[in-house]
Parts: sequence; structure tokens; C-alpha cells
Amino acid sequence: MSLAHHRRKQPLIVRQQLLDVAARLTMEQGMAALTLDAVSGASGVSKGGLLHHFPTKNALLDALFESLLDRFDADINERMREDPVPHGRFSRAYLHAVADLRESPDEAAHWAQVTVALLAEPRLRHRWRAWVQERTEEYVGTDSSVDAQIVRFAADGLWLADMLGSHDNGGDRHALIARLVEFTNK
Repeated sequence: MSLAHHRRKQPLIVRQQLLDVAARLTMEQGMAALTLDAVSGASGVSKGGLLHHFPTKNALLDALFESLLDRFDADINERMREDPVPHGRFSRAYLHAVADLRESPDEAAHWAQVTVALLAEPRLRHRWRAWVQERTEEYVGTDSSVDAQIVRFAADGLWLADMLGSHDNGGDRHALIARLVEFTNK
């Protein structure tokens, strides 16, 4: 019997390893580099092992998106726990989570690649719309004002501008964010 048959199976660790490699490949080489062969080779996991966890490239891409979304959710939830003011709490947390992506280049790069896929893949757009709709419904009592919606739309614009590097014109980013936070208090 080979050593593989005696090796202790750790499916959750292997699955996460595959997702980490997929994220790294997309960050370093772009979404086109995300192939099952590339992930298998870079991770040291056999193609059969990869297919056990992710039977298709779409399944891998979906899992990568869900993993990023879970981290984004955790970040927002932590920020909300630290915010004592219920009114506009979700919108402030969303704004800060998006604005602070710029401070985490790896996370920002992962989101940039997945955002490109999000624009091209209908099922990922559907998943993102569902996430937005779930949060909109969940925080209808505290974050449904027009001002809170403006803040979230502005955060999305900030996200895109940061991703493209299109509006880094020396403006006072902290003042911009502070002004947006003021809108969440109305």
C-alpha cells in the first residue's frame, strides 16, 4: 500500500489549501490563470483530490467567491459589534470595510480579481445581489434611509476607484470618509 493510503485525511485543510492557491494564482496571474491543472500543480494536490472538492472550475470559482464574501461579512460584523450606535451601523461598517481594503493589498487584489469575474459571471452576480438583498432586508430598520444608501453606493464607487487606481488624485481620503460617515447619522 502507498503512503497515501496511510496518510490521515484532512479534507477541510486540503479544501482551504486549494482555495488559498486559487486566490494566489488569480492575484499573481489573473483570472485566466485559474485552471484546475494550475491549482492542482501549485497546491501539490492530485487532480483527483482537487476534483473531489471542486468538480469544476466554476465550483472552485464559486467557493473562492464565497470564501472572500465570508471574510468580508466577518469584517463587517466585527466593525458593527464595535459600533455603539445602531442607526446607520451597517452602512458605516460596509464603508470602512471597503475603504480599508486598500490597506490590505493581498485582500484587495483577491477582491479585484473576483470583481472582474463577478462582472463576467451571471451566477456570481446573482450571489452578490442576494448578499446585498439579505443585508438590505436585515438592516431595514437602521440602514434604509436614502443617506445610508448613498453611503453604500459611494463605498462601491470607492471600491471601484481603488481597484482601478483611477481617483487617487491626492484628495483627503479621511475627510471624504468622515463626510460619508456623517450621512449615516441622518
